[in-house]
Amino acid sequence: MSAFITFEGPEGSGKTTILQRVSERLNEQFDILTTREPGGVPAAEQIREILLEGEAVDDHTEALLFAASRREHLVEKVIPALNTGKVVLCDRYIDSSLAYQGYARGIGVDEVRAINEFAINGLYPDLTIYLDITAETGRERIQSNARNMNRLDHESIAFHQRVIEGYHQLIEQDSKRYAVIDANQSIDAVVDAAYKAITQYLEKDA
Repeated sequence: MSAFITFEGPEGSGKTTILQRVSERLNEQFDILTTREPGGVPAAEQIREILLEGEAVDDHTEALLFAASRREHLVEKVIPALNTGKVVLCDRYIDSSLAYQGYARGIGVDEVRAINEFAINGLYPDLTIYLDITAETGRERIQSNARNMNRLDHESIAFHQRVIEGYHQLIEQDSKRYAVIDANQSIDAVVDAAYKAITQYLEKDA
């Protein structure tokens, strides 16, 4: 069976670590492909470098670049994997654009959704794991960890609080698609909760 499962959350929520740990466990039962946004394929990785490491761009340009990266990633990697029956785990997807550019940047969630509808052609995730923490906790984790800070990490706490507000609004509007997990727990506890949510979904539809 194929399934498209995304991991979302504010900066410092631990998405990448949790996704990798969950993937290792799921690999014992399912044919798993892990990937990320922006990026995942060469052209999209080049856009990622512009977005996260380059100079700041206009907010609308930023939204369009994320959508362009998303489209290339979908057609080159995600859709072919789904067509061969894989379970695709993706670090960020359309919800990130809606929360970051649509809500936190103030472009408008509907406007950013329209751009992305064109890019994804109706391909929404089957399940989204949302790792829930406060902006302050996320900032503390980033500062205490060794990972390099990207351009979005340097945004204000107020910006990251708006990102979280945006995510929470999206979850309220489409609650059945999301599994909300308290990311303040230990890594093992978060991995267990994410693994349980995914296996329950996959076994339900098996």
